[in-house]
Amino acid sequence: MTIWLSMGILFTFAAIAFVLFRWGNVECVGVTPVRTFTFIAILFTSGLDVGLIMFPLTEFSGYATDAAYAFTNPLAVEFGFWAFLIWGFYFLTCFYFCVIEPRVKFFEIPLIKFINNLVIIGTCAFTAYLLLTNLPWYLPQLGDGETIVSSFYLIVFVVIAAAVYSSTSIKYVRILSLASTWLFMGLIALMWTGAFLTESGSVGEFFTTFALIGDYFANIHEFVLPMNDYHEFYLFWWFAWSIMIGQFTSRFVGGMKTYQVLAAMMIFPSIPIAIWFTVLYYYSANGIDTSGFYNLAMVIVGVTFVINSLDSLVRLYTDNLNLTVERFGKVKYFLGNLVLLSGLTLLFKLDFLEIQWVGALAIGLIFSCFGYLMLTKYKKVTNIEQSPKENEIDFTKIELAD
Repeated sequence: MTIWLSMGILFTFAAIAFVLFRWGNVECVGVTPVRTFTFIAILFTSGLDVGLIMFPLTEFSGYATDAAYAFTNPLAVEFGFWAFLIWGFYFLTCFYFCVIEPRVKFFEIPLIKFINNLVIIGTCAFTAYLLLTNLPWYLPQLGDGETIVSSFYLIVFVVIAAAVYSSTSIKYVRILSLASTWLFMGLIALMWTGAFLTESGSVGEFFTTFALIGDYFANIHEFVLPMNDYHEFYLFWWFAWSIMIGQFTSRFVGGMKTYQVLAAMMIFPSIPIAIWFTVLYYYSANGIDTSGFYNLAMVIVGVTFVINSLDSLVRLYTDNLNLTVERFGKVKYFLGNLVLLSGLTLLFKLDFLEIQWVGALAIGLIFSCFGYLMLTKYKKVTNIEQSPKENEIDFTKIELAD
């Protein structure tokens, strides 16, 4: 599995370099173009989930004591696992679905479509599973702080139901994307104030802590290939997300050039992630208690992230498989997806499924796509000079699209 993952990573970065060399100045236009801020909000909230909110406080201490991370500090490790370089995975698939896939239709091949949607559905369920497994730590008042009790199953069930309902209309997806962004910014501001505008903290300490992230860039080569099993888990996780996030976000690219899309996807999401992790690391390193109000606030934002991520992905796989509201009606659509995702979430809980398998399957799809292009569509792909013309017509109506 490690060799397979390493091959996928090296191929991905080589492909990014080729895309920039060959199509760096091509204007990327999706089928539903939106303004750049809206695109970034959709990208950010669709491409991240509850783990961004709930993982760091439970991980910093482990990074500080594990010899595998001795080359840097825990904040740089956390940032490296979530930000900057790994967003290149999303860029590559976003560009592919925006510019290349409309010409070659690889993901329209029935077997490929089926496998791709298995990846999407499996990752949806894993997202709900992450929320389920982290709730005991953040809401110990509902249990003993370790065991998953019935209340947590109920919360996750309601979250899945809300996400499925939200997916019935694209307007809900956009509203949730913007709302999630602003809620996250509000959470950062709230906890930043609680850490650095108190008698025991100062603004200067924020910048001192934030500077620790610079060590990630000094050691960025360490984050390219898996350094241990836990890093490998993260990288497989990002591959599991990569195809579907690219497929979804490519719809909303609003005329940015290819290199600008790469910059937007690697830089803009990394800024709030860096600030957020800095705040959390300060709480962790200084033993500041987050139980009670702060934990509840994180759960609320985390739940919003889960709903926003799931509704985007449910919308994606139901469109791909023609399992739409228009075809089955809202009641059958809602109940079918609710039962499917709830059942798969329980399979992850029972260790019957693993996200590493899903990520490995996604890497297989990427390699298969490359082979298909080289063997059957080489000339068509090399002749591409612009986004599909039909998308350019929609681009002139970008104001209406927003």
